[in-house]
Parts: sequence; C-alpha cells; structure tokens
Amino acid sequence: MNTLPPRLLQRLKEQRGELPDAQQRVVELILGDPQGAVGATVEQLAQAAGVSMPTIVRTCRSFAYDSVREFMLALAQDVALGGFYLHRSVQPDDTPAEIAGKIVRSATASMSALERKLDVAALERAAAAIAGAERIDCYSSGATSTFIASDLQARLFRLGLHSNAYFDAHQQLISACTLGARGIAVAVSHVGRMPTLLEATRFARSQGATAIALTQPGTPLAREADIVLGASVPEDAILRVGTEAYIAHLLAIEILTVLVGQRLGPKAVERLRQFRQVLAEHGIDSESHGAMTMSWSRAEREQG
Repeated sequence: MNTLPPRLLQRLKEQRGELPDAQQRVVELILGDPQGAVGATVEQLAQAAGVSMPTIVRTCRSFAYDSVREFMLALAQDVALGGFYLHRSVQPDDTPAEIAGKIVRSATASMSALERKLDVAALERAAAAIAGAERIDCYSSGATSTFIASDLQARLFRLGLHSNAYFDAHQQLISACTLGARGIAVAVSHVGRMPTLLEATRFARSQGATAIALTQPGTPLAREADIVLGASVPEDAILRVGTEAYIAHLLAIEILTVLVGQRLGPKAVERLRQFRQVLAEHGIDSESHGAMTMSWSRAEREQG
C-alpha cells in the first residue's frame, strides 16, 4: 500500500487543474465534501460527479493509489488528522469564497443523497394517516426540532386539521393520554434519543394512536414509531443537529404537507386561498398595513 503523502487534500487542491475535465469534476466533488466522499460508494461518487465509475478509479491512480479503497483510506486519515472542525468540508487555509462554495455544495450534495434515500411509501402512509386523523399532536425536544414541529403544526392547521405542538415533557404526556385511536403523534428529533420524547411516543401508541417519527433511521425513536420518516445527513462537525439536518427536516415536512393537502383535495386548497385573501385584505405582512404607512416619510406617502 502507498504511503500517505503529506496533506492529500492539499495535493488534490493543487493538482486538480492538471487533470482531464472528468477527473477534475471528481476531485472537486471530493474537495466539496471529503467526509461524505469517504463514506460513498464508487457508484455514488460517479453519479454525483456525472462521470463513469472507471473515471473514479483513474482519478485515484492519478494520485498514485492503485485502488479506490487505498485512496479512500488515505483520504479518511487525512480528514481525521487535518480536519477543520467548524465544518467537515472546510480546510483552515480556505478563502471566504471557497468556504461559501464548499458549504453550499456540501448541503446540495446532502439533499441530493436525501432524495435517493427518502422512503416515499412511508411519506404516503404518514400523509394518509394525518389526512384522516381526528387530531395531530407534534412533539419535539431541542431548539431545531421544536421549530420543525411548530412549523408542521402550523402547516397542518392551515389545511384545516386539528393540530397542536408540544415541547414540554409534561404536556406531551398529557397529550399522549388523550389522543386515542384516531390520533396521531408526530415526534421530531434528529438525534432520536431523548428519554422524555421516547416515553411520550411510547405512551401515545399504548393509547391506540399512530406514532410518526421524523428522525434518523435506526434511532431509538425510530424503533418506537409506527411510521418512520428517515432523514439521514452527514454528521455536523460542531452541532448535534447541524444545518443540513435542519434543511432535511424542512424538506420532509414540506413533502408531507403537500401530500396531505393532495389527499384532502380542493377543500384544503380553497382554505389556503381564503387565508391568503384575508391576510391581504387586513394588510398582514404587507406594506398596506396602517403601521407600515405611519412609518413612511411624507415623501414616500405622496409617491403612493
């Protein structure tokens, strides 16, 4: 096996311009998310870079590695020893433009991977259960999950469904006591290990309610649920729940809401139209509101 040259990532950065276009795309993909590349298959790398699988092999050989496995082992060692722990894709000597580009590309790659991994059948089952439910209570634990649960509750409410959101452990248990067979408990937690959230979800199921979990596959929360909306993204270098997990959960509830609205039919669409009309007529979130007019200067008011 080849000896790892100092800073493989630096070599990739310096030498990519000397490679054929297809291999340059492979190197740019790896530099955009080194940790993600380590965990990917040859097929996944080829698909993400838009090249053939032999091109991945040739790229590794261009850096004196006889196999993809040897190259990835060296890359993993380099990431572990030299990583910059503000973001898994960023290196200490990156420019601001490189940092911005890497973070955006990393998030884009994670969302593309999420699309391939989404269990559409589970989303459909969840939408069917929610559309026919008597009440939907959303449980959360932690800042990000609480935002997602509250957002989901608001979306379902606008569709005309009886929905609530609870982040307090006591309120979650009280909710679980009263859901019943036509109730839905939606538990949101990327980490999926908070004991109080697991207890509330377990208790809701014991009362006959359907439990839906928005979490990573394989977590204790996933094992407690009837339906799992799995959201897998690369681990954040700093936060337990990073930006990519946050975006993944937002996308999941967006898809879920649209599927629910589709099942509810024209009545839900008409309800959304009415909301928009009422808000517009009363000047909510618009420049026609009286408070906004008062804050304008005389010249601005005269200009209309």
